[in-house]
Amino acid sequence: MSSALLLLFTCLTAILSEAFLPPHPSYISCPHLITHRHQSSISTSSLHATSNEGYIQVPRSDGTAHQLAYKIARPMSLTSRQHYPIVALHGGPSVPSQYLYPLEQVVPYRSIVFYDQLGCGKSDEPSNLKYYSTEQSVEDLKVVLKKLGVRKFHLYGQSYGVILAFEYMKHVASNPSSYSDDDDDMKCLSAILSSAPSNVKQVEEEYVRLLVNLQANNEGLSDAKLAQLFRRNHQCRLEEMPTLLADAYANAGKVWRGTDAIKDYVASQPDEDAARMPSSLIMRGEHDFVSEDCAAGWKNAFNTKFLRYKTLEGCSHHGLFENGKMYGDIVDSYFEEYD
Repeated sequence: MSSALLLLFTCLTAILSEAFLPPHPSYISCPHLITHRHQSSISTSSLHATSNEGYIQVPRSDGTAHQLAYKIARPMSLTSRQHYPIVALHGGPSVPSQYLYPLEQVVPYRSIVFYDQLGCGKSDEPSNLKYYSTEQSVEDLKVVLKKLGVRKFHLYGQSYGVILAFEYMKHVASNPSSYSDDDDDMKCLSAILSSAPSNVKQVEEEYVRLLVNLQANNEGLSDAKLAQLFRRNHQCRLEEMPTLLADAYANAGKVWRGTDAIKDYVASQPDEDAARMPSSLIMRGEHDFVSEDCAAGWKNAFNTKFLRYKTLEGCSHHGLFENGKMYGDIVDSYFEEYD
């Protein structure tokens, strides 16, 4: 085994558990629903002084229904026509939404809809893999929007949430007839896609390249210290992992998770006759393991000219924690353009 492959084998799990989640062994043998709720030690009272929360049922084709947990920050502003709400999509797959809660602190005025996708956080975690896919997650998002009465909104996705946001926008552009007359005024006004590759295999190769470079420049480091160095360089550049972020990873789902769940994903354009997708901002950190080349592929996946790129100076994968004020200013000012 080459030194690069050996390094990948020994370190990758520790590193990816704090970025995209690592592949997880398939141990699922029974199709029944697990109604397990992951418990969190986080107190979010300071983040959500005013919020609504609850559960929404999402169906599957075999007649089953599963509960998704949601939380709405500033619910009184959900129907505002001055500052349209943000719908926030978390990463993983299966890292629960709580690590995105600081958006409320750095983006003023707007309602923000958070929800745990199927299989993580406070949402149901079915044991059968047939209930999971990005396509089914798109359908779940449509149900969440309709049940909460969200009409015009901005999409925000982080890490895997970017893939879900893109596939939702692509689906809407390609299938306008799939919406009823009641949904005519439902519209995604714009989107921010933060720290995700358009090609999953490409970012996995980037992991290896960055690891090998770190090893070459830091001879003699143990695997654990090398993984920690990778984290501080390319995933979250704070000395210690923020509690919200660490707790989200600790409470990640176990069934459908990590790059193994989406290993063949490559973003592609909708058909030529599709409607134009919303204007979008592609963000990544200067030191992000989602490199500039990894993010560049989004340009070829959108069918709109209104696509911008922004590199966050001094940040890596979690700019929201590394420089919250700058991050929030960028998010709010971009969405304000499309209100």
